[in-house]
Amino acid sequence: MSGGETTIDTTKASVARVYDALLGGKDNYEVDRVVYRSVLESDPQAPATAVAIREWLVRVVRWLAGPAGMDQFLDCGSGLPTQENTHEAAQRLNPEARVVYVDNDPVVGAHGRALLEENPFTHFVEADLADPDALLGHPDVTRNLDLDRPYVLMQCNTLHHLMDDEDPHGIMRRYIDALPSGSYVALCHFWDPQDEDPESSTFAKDMEQRLTGSSMGSGRFRTRDEIAAYLEGLEPVEPGLVRLHEWWPDGPRLTPLTSMDRVLLSGVARKP
Repeated sequence: MSGGETTIDTTKASVARVYDALLGGKDNYEVDRVVYRSVLESDPQAPATAVAIREWLVRVVRWLAGPAGMDQFLDCGSGLPTQENTHEAAQRLNPEARVVYVDNDPVVGAHGRALLEENPFTHFVEADLADPDALLGHPDVTRNLDLDRPYVLMQCNTLHHLMDDEDPHGIMRRYIDALPSGSYVALCHFWDPQDEDPESSTFAKDMEQRLTGSSMGSGRFRTRDEIAAYLEGLEPVEPGLVRLHEWWPDGPRLTPLTSMDRVLLSGVARKP
């Protein structure tokens, strides 16, 4: 964790703070709300998708901490705390499940440090997920997780904020190579459905331009094959790489899918 005061750049939108705005939070600035309003111009129902992402995460963690028997979670790019965080979902099933959150946003850091005080099995590390070697070697990670035995790597809405020139596939490969056998990866990513759903593909391309052209400067909608490549060499958990609402839903849908719902793929996979 970095020492001293960290300056918050309020001239550039933050991924974590834009998501906070979508979830109705207050920990954001006008620069973040500019991106938020642009997203709403394209899909006025986008906040519902932000909620759907959180609901997906809870279903995934519930399965991993329950039937899969996992008790260690490394949540990369965790964002600002909201209702039903990874540690709450996991520790409801296993009170001693260990969770380490990672983010490089100083606003997230302020909230993350508060988590340190209230839960002995929950910790926050201020680090950059784009540097796996430094992150996995961080003393606050190695002190609180045993990386020699299976753990869950959470990459929920993170990799699409790495642009192509940052080599997200190479970064993810380093994470997967470091995972012990029996570990799991949970992934959610912006998707360009192309031939599968041309109308949604047009929407994805428009949204990508809005996000990458904003002060946030990131938000790549990749193809199914590109997203599947992140999990190469792993064993997919049924139902595989699917839209959020198709991954072990708690019941039938009661509301129509939003445009954003149609351009997100999610999945869980196990390292043999």
